[in-house]
Amino acid sequence: MKPLSEIYKELGIGFTFPIEITDSNCNQTYFEASDGYWDRYEWDGTGNATYRQDSGGNWERYERDANGDETYYENSEGYKRGTPKSTNQ
Repeated sequence: MKPLSEIYKELGIGFTFPIEITDSNCNQTYFEASDGYWDRYEWDGTGNATYRQDSGGNWERYERDANGDETYYENSEGYKRGTPKSTNQ
């Protein structure tokens, strides 16, 4: 993923660091520091993290039940726990 600062530069949009973007629920969806490090987040409708990715290539994915309890987790290092929804038929 291309850092947002590079896109802003290409479009001629002025900005300062850190770049922080939040959704309508005040959850941070993007953060970028002046050293090039960035994090990207996705959240569900109740404010629980569902995905995180960073500039180092690391990522985490979460699945939750209707109560918001974590039912599945996996990351870029191959660690997994729980049962993914795709196998719950």
